[in-house]
Amino acid sequence: MNPISYSLRGIRRYQKSLLVVAVITPLAFGASYVCGVRWDMLWKGLAESATLVKMMTPEWDAFADMLQPALDSVLIALVGTLLGTVLAIFFAFAAASNIAPRWLRNGIRFLLGLERALPEIVILLFLVAAFGMGSFAGVLSLTIGCIGMLGKLIADAIEELDPVSLESIEAIGATKIQLLVFGVIQQIMPSVISFALFRFELSIRLSVVLGAVGAGGIGLELYRAFFLLDYGRATTALVVILAMVFITERLSEFLRKKIKAEGALK
Repeated sequence: MNPISYSLRGIRRYQKSLLVVAVITPLAFGASYVCGVRWDMLWKGLAESATLVKMMTPEWDAFADMLQPALDSVLIALVGTLLGTVLAIFFAFAAASNIAPRWLRNGIRFLLGLERALPEIVILLFLVAAFGMGSFAGVLSLTIGCIGMLGKLIADAIEELDPVSLESIEAIGATKIQLLVFGVIQQIMPSVISFALFRFELSIRLSVVLGAVGAGGIGLELYRAFFLLDYGRATTALVVILAMVFITERLSEFLRKKIKAEGALK
C-alpha cells in the first residue's frame, strides 16, 4: 500500500479523536493564560517540594496525640452518614415518581439538586456561623450532604423497582404503609446499605477537610501543624489519615461484597 494512502487512512480512522484534541488543546492553553498559570514555576516548585519532603519525617511521639482526633473524625463521619441515610430515605420516597405525586417529586428533586450544587465546605461555613465551630457543625454538614447524594440515588432505585410486584402487593389489600415497608424498603435495603457504605468512605475524607475549617478532628490537627511549620507532626497526622482512609475503604469494600453475595444467593 502507498505510504501516503496508509497515513490518510490512519488519519480518517482517528479523525474524531484528533478533532477533539485540536479543540481542547488551544482551550486548555487559553484557560491557563487567563488563570495566570506559570509553567516555569512548576520545576521550581518541584525542586522546593523535594526539600520539603526531606523535612517531613514523622514525629512518632505525636502519634498518641492523633488517635483521639482521628476517632473524632470517624465518629463525625459515622453520625453524619447514619442521620443522612435515614433522612435520605424519606426524601427519596417523596422524590420517586412511582410513589409521590408529580408536584411533590419535582419540588423534592429540585431541593436535592440544589443541595448537591453546594459543596459540604460551603454548607459548613454557614453552619459554623450559626452554631459555632465544633463537631456539631461538621455532623450537620455531612448529614445535609448525605441527604442530597443518597436521596437521589435511593429515589432512582425506587423508580427502578418492578411495578408488577408493587401492584400485586396492592391487589391483596395492603395499605400504603405496608406497600412502602414490604414492597419498597425490603427490596431497596441492600442498595441503601451499599450506598451508605460508599457515602461513609466519602464522609471520612470530607471530615478531614471540614475539620481544617472548623469541624474539629484530625483535620484540625493537620492544619495546626502546617500553620506552625511543625512538619514532623503534620506528617504523623497524614500517616494517621492515610491509615484511617485505607482501613475504611477495605472494610466498606468487604461489607459491600458480602451484601452482593447474599443478594445473589437469594
